[in-house]
Amino acid sequence: MSASVLFSSESYIAMEAHTGKVLLAAKPEQKRPVASLTMIATAKVVLDWADASQTSLASQAFVPQSAFAFQSSNPMGLRPGDRVTLRDAIYSALMGSDNIAAHTLADHVGRAILAHRRQTGDPQKIFVAEMNYLAKALGMRRTRFGNSHGLNHVGRKSYSTASDIARLCVHVMRDTGFAFYVKQKSRNIYVNKAGGRKLAFKVTNGNPLLGVFGINGIKSGSSVSAGQCLAVNAHRSPLVKKLSDDRAQIRYRDLIVVVLGSNDFAARSKQLISQAWPMYDSWAASGYQQNAQSSKLIVVPKIR
Repeated sequence: MSASVLFSSESYIAMEAHTGKVLLAAKPEQKRPVASLTMIATAKVVLDWADASQTSLASQAFVPQSAFAFQSSNPMGLRPGDRVTLRDAIYSALMGSDNIAAHTLADHVGRAILAHRRQTGDPQKIFVAEMNYLAKALGMRRTRFGNSHGLNHVGRKSYSTASDIARLCVHVMRDTGFAFYVKQKSRNIYVNKAGGRKLAFKVTNGNPLLGVFGINGIKSGSSVSAGQCLAVNAHRSPLVKKLSDDRAQIRYRDLIVVVLGSNDFAARSKQLISQAWPMYDSWAASGYQQNAQSSKLIVVPKIR
């Protein structure tokens, strides 16, 4: 497929996170593969499970043999039997699009869920079910996660939409713990090899726009079927309006931009951010009025 075809077929959305105001969109409801943007949901499910089960993120997970059933990104050079902390695996997945780390997280948490329920079964299947429960709770009606990493395989196709990924981004960026992971430009992480050695590895954030345009997260991804995919959060300082001596109104401002199937996701995202903020400012100047002619709002429910 030519780059021009990829570019013309891309879909995107730009929305303000706190109001749900959709400012720009093109084919935002089109179902398509989203590559390792899938790992946004993977990491959030792990963090939620760790919180609910009071499991330390310093706990170590064994890299399973099943993680090598397919050719996949493995920047840490993991091998079956290696051990990595949940925290470091999350860093590698979110920052480095590490498919083996994502699979390892899903395997570890899936097994823990099965043990808690006193059940047997496929830990990956159980974990992916949790990802899809999260998507359903957020109103991601045109999303189906087939695995924890986003690579499409026969019988386990994954897909989502620009608007659904935007919903997911709003939700995860409400979590200060999650937001901390995706704002890091680099991180030193460690692998305990099966033979006993402890190896250090520096993971670099694959988000090419991190630190510019106020961008403080969240993730990039790409594959042959998905093209280039990028989801970013562009932050502005809150607006504070004094109402009285002891009362003030605070209006938070964050722009979520999602680009799917592009051949230049960085350029497109920068363009959307440059266009969307003036549109938001104009809407704010009008008193945040909403009418039938204006773009719709996307309301993302607040869930645990």
